[in-house]
Amino acid sequence: MKYDILIAGVGGQGTILASKLIAQAAMEEGRFVRTSETIGMAQRGGCVVSHVRIGSRDESSVIPMHGADLLLGFEPAEAARSLGRLRKGGKAVVNTARVVPVTASLSGKAYETEEIFEYIRRGAQVWTLDATAIAEACGSAKAANVVMLGAGIGVGALPFSVECMEGLLARRLPEKLFAANRKALYAGYDCVGGAKGETE
Repeated sequence: MKYDILIAGVGGQGTILASKLIAQAAMEEGRFVRTSETIGMAQRGGCVVSHVRIGSRDESSVIPMHGADLLLGFEPAEAARSLGRLRKGGKAVVNTARVVPVTASLSGKAYETEEIFEYIRRGAQVWTLDATAIAEACGSAKAANVVMLGAGIGVGALPFSVECMEGLLARRLPEKLFAANRKALYAGYDCVGGAKGETE
């Protein structure tokens, strides 16, 4: 089975770790995986886009325009910026928490997300959640990326089970971090209704 996943966010949100977890989970199920990242100028606050291609043996590691099956948007504006790589009718899971760009902060211009989400909804099946707040409630704001993974699995858009990802987290994370991340994983999964998640 061929499946392409695009993850878009800003530096410091754990997008690259999320792509590595997806790739490893797929490999553990015997699938061929290619990954690629595009990282902005700034380590923190710069745009970061990760491509995960499952089963694409004879293709580039970069997802072509209109080729992604799933867009995981860790930040609304970055999700909108990457929407052109999502196939028609593809799924998008988007974190509603904003990371205000430096340019907007310095200029004093408003950063409104309502129009951004209207734009995203015109091009995708969309599920939204405040992954940052959910992660904080689970004990670690840094686990927002794991909340997003749980939501991606919950809407049936990642080709492995939530139990598979839980096992991977248990092996990769120190014991002191695992409990909060496990809670974050299932909170994201439950937030969108599990595998029967519904769009807005």
